[in-house]
Amino acid sequence: MKSITIQGVKRESVGKVATRALRNAEQVPCVVYGGQETIHFAADEKAFKGLVYTPEAHTVNVELNDGTKVHAILQDIQFHPVTDRILHADFYQLKDDKEITIEVPVRLVGRARGVVAGGVLRFNMRKLKVRAIPANLPDEVVIDITSMRIGAKKYVESLKNDKYTFAHPDNSVVVAIRTSRNAVADDDEDEEEGATDAPKEEGAEG
Repeated sequence: MKSITIQGVKRESVGKVATRALRNAEQVPCVVYGGQETIHFAADEKAFKGLVYTPEAHTVNVELNDGTKVHAILQDIQFHPVTDRILHADFYQLKDDKEITIEVPVRLVGRARGVVAGGVLRFNMRKLKVRAIPANLPDEVVIDITSMRIGAKKYVESLKNDKYTFAHPDNSVVVAIRTSRNAVADDDEDEEEGATDAPKEEGAEG
């Protein structure tokens, strides 16, 4: 997974007065959890542009003025309800051998056969939560929809792999091709894709 670096200054004072002064100076109060000790620091608000205002997922290299370096993920972020400025950010320290859950974007490639025939693409889940050790976290989940016909669906179960797992039910529909009034016949002797992707219900004949 791609990483972004945020440089900051370690904070000694974490009271309301100090926090207000930071925000007035366009600095964001931040906290890193998950390590041997909780780390409080402040970073320039502009440093978050490539992390927050993007559909891409990133891990974060936090580099502080005292030499502290932490590999982390953004856990939570608070925005001002009126100005939308960043008020506070929480990070969680990563460990090489410990799995974490992070949300990554889904990217569709190809032009679906069913769409060419007049069907309608339904992109139900544009982001998916994946769980893995940091080294196996994907930048995105890529789905080739080229062979999907009208009526076909891609389920979470069909995206399983050895590097990471999904924090969604197997029968969650990520993308589907629905029929429309403009659809034309898409006859073929092949079995419809989607029927083979669909998770079997309990008790169904194998």
